[in-house]
Amino acid sequence: MRQVDVAVVGGGPAGSSAGHAAASEGADAVVLEKGVPRADREALGPDSTDAAGILDYWVDLMNLEEPVPEKVKHQELHAAEFISPDATVELTDTNMGSSYPNFGFTVHRARFDDWLRERAENAGAEYRVGSTVADVETETTGRPSHTLTLRDGTEIVADHLVLADGPQRTVTGRVLENWLAADDLERLGSREANHIAYQEYRRLPEELFEPDRIKFWWGYMPGHTAYPWVFPNDDPVARVGLTMPIGMGLDDVDDPGAYHLLRPDDDRVPQGATYIERLLEEVYDGYDAQDFPLVEDRGKSGGTETYPISSTRPIESPTAANVAVTGGAMGGTSAFHEGGDHVAVRTGRIAGRLAANDRLSAYNREWRAAVGDEVRRNCVFAEMVRGYDPDDWDHIFGLVDAVQDDAFEPRQAMYAGLSGAKLFGEYVVRKFGYRDGGYAQVREADYAAP
Repeated sequence: MRQVDVAVVGGGPAGSSAGHAAASEGADAVVLEKGVPRADREALGPDSTDAAGILDYWVDLMNLEEPVPEKVKHQELHAAEFISPDATVELTDTNMGSSYPNFGFTVHRARFDDWLRERAENAGAEYRVGSTVADVETETTGRPSHTLTLRDGTEIVADHLVLADGPQRTVTGRVLENWLAADDLERLGSREANHIAYQEYRRLPEELFEPDRIKFWWGYMPGHTAYPWVFPNDDPVARVGLTMPIGMGLDDVDDPGAYHLLRPDDDRVPQGATYIERLLEEVYDGYDAQDFPLVEDRGKSGGTETYPISSTRPIESPTAANVAVTGGAMGGTSAFHEGGDHVAVRTGRIAGRLAANDRLSAYNREWRAAVGDEVRRNCVFAEMVRGYDPDDWDHIFGLVDAVQDDAFEPRQAMYAGLSGAKLFGEYVVRKFGYRDGGYAQVREADYAAP
């Protein structure tokens, strides 16, 4: 039996960051990662699937002590395009204020995870890959402690437990069921709490590859916060993917004919691979899907990968039991903005530092102070667009594009002003409703006292 100060379940961005922070504070920390094979990684590692990359202000939110190394980056970004059936918005500034000089960058996610692991190990944390946690028992009589039993029978006893096992919450769910009501647990189930994301690594024709921008198509496929994307990797390879609700059927779609990626003869919502083929042929006029061959030595399986991504509001942690839930397991990533590595890194860092200093009681307060504005904003936006159809996306993007254009006519200015005021008013009202951490779907007080 091994005794440690801090045990971390999950070795992705949140888990590695927690291990690094705890070890840097002098704690005996172990990071336990079950290990997933990938075509673009020689050994087992975390489930390194992600989409967009890192935006400029995300760099500051991560609050790393050192720059992200160039070996991790694919492309420097200067813009993002948001495209609806009849409108396009190009953003060249996040308007969030940042120390990073460009719009952001796309990343080689496996290298990013491996770099974070190296940092944790260099700080003194033990990183065990291939270590699946089979069971966790928490003793709350007196000072809380946690006994983790690994699949091979190894037992690790920890004073503090950091849960960083991603949106599926494989271990997190088993731990939280000790203190949560059945209704809360049901809402946190993987199929209830997540969207499904699917992406392929495709080689684009040279003339179509745009290395300086990420692109999103809204209103092309049905579903709340459902959209396809193209993100540039190494020339001229791009990740072409999509996110959509789990278990959605055509009966759930009010007007299937309004969506460019649905066909009259569809008898069900298409699978991800079908959506991608249709997207390529729809948005790159004159090209066929075979003009974009799969790059089969990437991703998790033959140039493809499927993974969950959080689609509900985040949860607070039962810190009275010396437990912190971080990153995707916390629900801090988002299907709305496609990603959340910045939230994962920052919440992991906070949890690791506080655990090492026996101050986990401050975790919920500190992560809200650090990333609460980001989480709150994305929760509000996600609720505002619930039920949007293609015409709604045309309206929104047309409005934003008009406001950005200094040359639009006075009539457009009045229209944009009235519509914009209505949208802003809705945003303010919803944001007020999420004040004081109200965006969290599980609050610390909801846990039964340990």
